[in-house]
Amino acid sequence: MAKEPGTTDGAPEELSDLRVLKALAQPRRQQMLQHLTVHGPATSATLARALDLNTGATSYHLRELARYGFVEETTGTGTETGTGAGHGRERWWRAIPGDRRFPPRSKQNAETRLVMDELNHLSYAADLELFEQLQRDAGPEPGEWADAFPYSRGTIRLTLPELREFFEEYIALLNRYKRPDAETPADARTVLTRLLAFPAPAPTDEPTPTDEPAPTHTPEPEATP
Repeated sequence: MAKEPGTTDGAPEELSDLRVLKALAQPRRQQMLQHLTVHGPATSATLARALDLNTGATSYHLRELARYGFVEETTGTGTETGTGAGHGRERWWRAIPGDRRFPPRSKQNAETRLVMDELNHLSYAADLELFEQLQRDAGPEPGEWADAFPYSRGTIRLTLPELREFFEEYIALLNRYKRPDAETPADARTVLTRLLAFPAPAPTDEPTPTDEPAPTHTPEPEATP
């Protein structure tokens, strides 16, 4: 049974099959998934117009994404999203939500790492383009959502198990705020959230006895409410 849009079943799914990763790392499919996530259900024709493709290409990529469980046809009336999904003979598609994980880099073989590197590159580039587009389209006059840019840069000292726990708590926080379309207020907007945490580069030189000792506490993170 399909999950309600915006909900997950809480069970993480590890995407370790190389065929699945290759299917996901296709640039056009990444664009289509992003469009479905940001704008909601769409037809192959809608996606073709938005991404400057032909409908044959979008239909093919949608079938491949559906084959691996990333999208599915939606049979709703479309009243929740305002898209008119399910009307007439048009086939409408939606992104399937889920807690999808990738295998740790230490457990990836050389081929998997190449695919994951490409997938990460596509994802980061798409996020940056979306952020820049929002700034370009904002206009000179601040709108109602002008302050919708929570931003934080921080430094914390963690062990590897603590970092894993930190990540799981972040996922749990996201899931607390997810809800079906029918329970979402009319003035709500899709908000894109991203978490990127990585260890600082290791020091290249060993400290000498005259060096200052390392601090035991890190500075408070910079944050914009």
